[in-house]
Amino acid sequence: MTAQDSKLGDTDDKIFVGKGDEQAWLTLALANRHGLVTGATGTGKTVSLQVMAEGFARAGVPVFASDIKGDLSGISEVGEAKDFIVKRATEMGLTFQPDQFSTVFWDVFGEQGHPVRATVTEMGPLLLARMLDLNDVQEGVLNVAFRVADDNGLTLIDMKDLRALLDAIVPDAGKKGADAEESPLADIKKEAQGFGNVTKATVGTIQRQLLVLENQGGTKFFGEPALTLKDFMKTDRDGRGMVNILVADKLLQSPRLYATFLLWMLSELFEELPEAGDLPKPKLVFFFDEAHLLFNDAPKALMDKIEQVVRLIRSKGVGVYFVTQNPVDVPDRVLGQLGNRVQHALRAFTPRDQKAVAAAAQTFRPNPKLDTAKVIMELGKGEALVSFLEGNGTPTMVERVMIRPPSARIGSITPEERKAIMDASPVKGKYDTAVDAESAYEMIQKRIAGTAATADAGAADGGGGILGQIGSMVGTIFGTNVKRGRLSAGQVIARDVTRSVTNQVIGGMAANLGKSVAGQLGGSIGRTLVRGALGGLLRR
Repeated sequence: MTAQDSKLGDTDDKIFVGKGDEQAWLTLALANRHGLVTGATGTGKTVSLQVMAEGFARAGVPVFASDIKGDLSGISEVGEAKDFIVKRATEMGLTFQPDQFSTVFWDVFGEQGHPVRATVTEMGPLLLARMLDLNDVQEGVLNVAFRVADDNGLTLIDMKDLRALLDAIVPDAGKKGADAEESPLADIKKEAQGFGNVTKATVGTIQRQLLVLENQGGTKFFGEPALTLKDFMKTDRDGRGMVNILVADKLLQSPRLYATFLLWMLSELFEELPEAGDLPKPKLVFFFDEAHLLFNDAPKALMDKIEQVVRLIRSKGVGVYFVTQNPVDVPDRVLGQLGNRVQHALRAFTPRDQKAVAAAAQTFRPNPKLDTAKVIMELGKGEALVSFLEGNGTPTMVERVMIRPPSARIGSITPEERKAIMDASPVKGKYDTAVDAESAYEMIQKRIAGTAATADAGAADGGGGILGQIGSMVGTIFGTNVKRGRLSAGQVIARDVTRSVTNQVIGGMAANLGKSVAGQLGGSIGRTLVRGALGGLLRR
């Protein structure tokens, strides 16, 4: 036993979580075998989460955690030696030492943390269909749209890209006469129909679901610069793991967006990280609060993928910890992958509650000294039943313990404290300003505008060589070669697009130039996008 053991502090290979008749230690080498923190509201789940997050950070393991109520933000500030905290520490033989941890705040809406964005391509059709609550037929059309985008080099970055693409694959209504002008998007429409019957009604339904997502804040989530997950996997100058907190109080009002976003992060980690095998400690630990939202009404295909990712991501060195009220919130085939358990009190006021308590008790390795089902209903605030994996990977017998007090502040921080942390953040300025890249929307509009410009040029004086072409382009931009009077639909679109392009050039030339180059480069390579286990983009 080390000196740290004698003081019941963390060791180089273990995290001290609590103490009862026995001490509860979470072994770092087995922390990537995932875990579960459960209990009724107000029983101490957030404190247990903070204690574990602090332990991982001290060990140099970066942490990502969603913060539903704002209580976890206190981990960024020095803890206070309040009487009840010092008393609890003393009772378990622990010397309370106030501490704080390097923290980065993230927020999908960009209000209380750095913005978090992903591109539509990275999200992929499977997760996007889940986010939009599409049926099988609608999901099939969405897959067709992604395939057409891949084949035509149309990069899907934000919502307007996806809307433009969906409009582009809608078949033209009715039959055209022999002298009718062919649509500039005819090849896209033909390819889409080649994959099956893409109807206007189905596309319209998807467009309406996109509107619902936009109203929930989805527009802010999709865009660039997209999140680089390696920014989560950093240590501070003292070698401690950075604690990344997703501010989720507002995000939780859109539960499907919240769950799909966190699942996307998990799938991106799975795709990006190399195989690591069994490490002395994880590369990253991921805490998924309100985890039941991930599984509610999830179709079988998605459940299969979730199970696959949870089962295999541990070999990438990532530990996933689900936080929810009851173990029955997690499907059995996922629950079986969660070896490290912390169970706070449950209440049994109804027959359904009693069944839930019995099910929770059965998930633990029995201890002959404890009536597990009875103890679950008797636990006080801050108490928990704990079973962690031990040396050979088997769970210990369940023990009743008092969770140690956190070293950092318990509770939320002030807006002023949050602002000071964000101003000193290592990623300040990297994600704070959105950039509108040239992508599918602009590419499609250019095709339409190019057709209209060509028709106008043919009707006008056709000579002039390269200078004539340049003059025609300038005339198109500024409207000098557009005939007055009634405009065709193509000319109206061309006019609006060229005005938009002109405004963008004047207002943001530097940003648009860089993004245009990136967009054109991605399109010119012409490679098919390879999507991984949950439909994300395998970029690296």
